[in-house]
Amino acid sequence: MAEIRTKEVDDLLRVLAELNDEDTIFALLEDLFTIREIKDTSQRLTVARLLSAGKSYAAIEEETGASATTIARVSKCLSYGAGGYEIALGILDGVS
Repeated sequence: MAEIRTKEVDDLLRVLAELNDEDTIFALLEDLFTIREIKDTSQRLTVARLLSAGKSYAAIEEETGASATTIARVSKCLSYGAGGYEIALGILDGVS
């Protein structure tokens, strides 16, 4: 498996870390990703929030339109991932 943390990824991380304006970040996202990719990625945050709140897969699927596969992937990351979702949810909940 190829190394994920490459120089190119580090460059992207450096750019993201320097951005502090939502409109500027959105402009970068629009240039980097398709509209579908932005929506799908954003949906995963909502799924993570609902999973953290104890919602069932069926309720989350109904509320968000996310597939069971996506919900399961997010759930796995919440349980065994690198902690990124927890950090993101803390930011969204005003806990940082």
